Amino acid sequence: MKSGKRDEEAASPLLPAIQSPVDPSPKGASLSSAVFNISTTMIGAGIMSIPATFKVLGIIPALLIIMIVAFLGDISGEFLLRYTHSGESTTYSGLMAESFGRFGSLALQICVMITSLGCLVIYLIIIGDVLTGNLSGDVLHTGILQEWFGFHWWTSRTYALLFVVFFVMLPLVLLRRIDSLRYTSALSILLGLVFVVMCSVLAIHALWGGKSQRLRLVPDISSQGTLFSLFTTIPVFMTAFTYQMNVHPIRAELGEPSDMRWAIRLSLVICAIFYFTIGFFGYLLFGDLIMADMLVNFDEGADSTIGVVINDVVRLSYAVHLMLVFPIINYPLRANLDELLFSRKPILATDSSRFLSLTFSLLAITCAIAISIPDVWYCFQFLGSTTIVCLTLIFPASISLRDIRGISSRWDKFVAVVLILLAAGTSIIAIASNLYR
Repeated sequence: MKSGKRDEEAASPLLPAIQSPVDPSPKGASLSSAVFNISTTMIGAGIMSIPATFKVLGIIPALLIIMIVAFLGDISGEFLLRYTHSGESTTYSGLMAESFGRFGSLALQICVMITSLGCLVIYLIIIGDVLTGNLSGDVLHTGILQEWFGFHWWTSRTYALLFVVFFVMLPLVLLRRIDSLRYTSALSILLGLVFVVMCSVLAIHALWGGKSQRLRLVPDISSQGTLFSLFTTIPVFMTAFTYQMNVHPIRAELGEPSDMRWAIRLSLVICAIFYFTIGFFGYLLFGDLIMADMLVNFDEGADSTIGVVINDVVRLSYAVHLMLVFPIINYPLRANLDELLFSRKPILATDSSRFLSLTFSLLAITCAIAISIPDVWYCFQFLGSTTIVCLTLIFPASISLRDIRGISSRWDKFVAVVLILLAAGTSIIAIASNLYR
């Protein structure tokens, strides 16, 4: 382990303390604020692909995997908080620097940046699909803008995304404190709930009218090809329960940092309920016809005016939900990039020129990538099998296994080894299955 000035810099917080004696900032964030922000970090684009995993796995295995991944997420959060409380580091990269030196901090920062950037690109791709449609094979799925106003230059993907980025997302990403996003986070969860409720109502209505799809309780191996192909769903679940990169920024602004443990557990429960509900009712509504991005299924022609309105409300509510999730995921991307490039500079929140240059640069890069990449499924598979599994399981378990503070029990170390082997094994199988397919 290295000591001295470099470790102090790696472990220094990205934001000033909430109640610093020389900076009389407002009262710390509440437990509900932390729950909203953690839940919003998790309930992003992953909810769209959860129903497709039910088609592959069947209802019972999908429910079990949701519970297992949520439980593993709780364990990794416990590891992070335990070493944060016992040490001097107040950032995730600081913990990795304490345990593994500069290499550990650098690995963490790279994974956070790749994961955050990938998620932001996924959000913009889905928003673009909702507003301007996409081409799936030989089938053109129209977007809301084309359905309402027809095909014009200003209803194209490029111009629609540029408008959303500069007039909706830019004002939100310019907020310097993550707690300032608590109201948009609450609204995003509400919109996610609206989406889930409307899908559930549509599925129940279809069931009542005898139009619901036949469900499978267990996977049909013959239709999937091999048993290993089932592992391709794991990256989607891993992506759906990723929150670890925002643990320390949210904890730093809590009025009572000890509340963070409860905030994580409540958020995991909320998200598990969200995912099972949308997975079950989405699968019930569309069956084996469900797409990797379920929003695509809602552009199919409805048999009534009310049906058209409901389809548009479902799609638009989720697009706005993603717009509000965007700044929460942008926060760790900007913070870790700043920590990597400008570790010797003043705190990012106090340096306006650096803050603005990073914010505008990252937003432009994200928008450019989203315009050029048309499909979200490959992004899910790549992120969920590589960087996300490192952030959520491997890195927290490695910190516990390294145990530089001498606080891990034998059981903790055993659990850490199991997490690492489980994460590495499932990721390798998922990557191999995707390459084989």
